[in-house]
Amino acid sequence: MIQVVLPRNLQILAGVGRVVEVQVSGPATQRSVIDALEASHPALLGTMRDAVTKKRRPMIRIFACEEDLSNDALDAPLPAPVVEGKEPLLIIGAIAGG
Repeated sequence: MIQVVLPRNLQILAGVGRVVEVQVSGPATQRSVIDALEASHPALLGTMRDAVTKKRRPMIRIFACEEDLSNDALDAPLPAPVVEGKEPLLIIGAIAGG
């Protein structure tokens, strides 16, 4: 099981708590985790990535093991501690402004 920490707005939308556990089939990647989240919580469809292109939305950042994975390929393997359930995968809504 992979633990995913969601920002408050997505927690409310999905009707879940701060940490959601998902089971992925095949290799654990950003894509497979988001696929699993969207499958188990359909209200999240289109919130983290474009529903058509499947590209991550620019204001969504993904972190694991104190590293920003946002610019990694969607199909790159997640760090071993995340896959083993020792560390969470954090999905964060970036804040911008001037």
